[in-house]
Amino acid sequence: MTLPTTEHKAEAVEAMFDRIAPRYDRLNRVLTFRLDVGWRRKAVATLGLPPGATVLDIACGTGDLCRDLARERLRPIGVDFSAGMLASARTVAPLVRGDALQLPFPNESVDGVTCGFALRNFVSLDGFFAETARVLRPGGRAAFLDVAEPDNAVLRAGHNLYFRRVVPFVGGLLSDRAAYAYLPASTAYLPAPAALVAMLGEHGFTAVHREAFGLGAAQLLTGTRP
Repeated sequence: MTLPTTEHKAEAVEAMFDRIAPRYDRLNRVLTFRLDVGWRRKAVATLGLPPGATVLDIACGTGDLCRDLARERLRPIGVDFSAGMLASARTVAPLVRGDALQLPFPNESVDGVTCGFALRNFVSLDGFFAETARVLRPGGRAAFLDVAEPDNAVLRAGHNLYFRRVVPFVGGLLSDRAAYAYLPASTAYLPAPAALVAMLGEHGFTAVHREAFGLGAAQLLTGTRP
């Protein structure tokens, strides 16, 4: 499919997530065989923050990560620019409609930041990482979870068949075919793993680490604001 240009990307992505919000969680569970549940909990665990720490969950969607953060006795605040997602949210955490590239929070105001499966949806990754660094207190931790491609050629071929054929088909049956065609295609927006790690370093993060999950189908990037 043809991906939206930078000029129209934010508008197109917002409209898409508004449409798929009511069934988004259910399809995530179906399409990942519930593996996404464990990946999110791993992301929360890698923060290593004490109980009561404030964590900003950017592109919070329906609140999956907010619920996992609260389960660990952290204090989540969800941010998303999709009104449809926020309306469908299932969390008691405070929710804010806002732009990830212009976060409505002061400098050095939160202890942690999480973001699940949204890096490829931002108009500017550089802008997003800069905003993340801005709102984090010194010593604050960030965890970014997103899709990836396996390094192994055989696994990559199987992954591409599933992700680019099966996912749009099932998504079309249960929700919105155009949206679930965009989601696999949008991996084209993601830099290579080494470039992602380097970008975090360029924005001041230290102890940057990348871990692959699901035989390479997902990745978790973590870092600390010095």
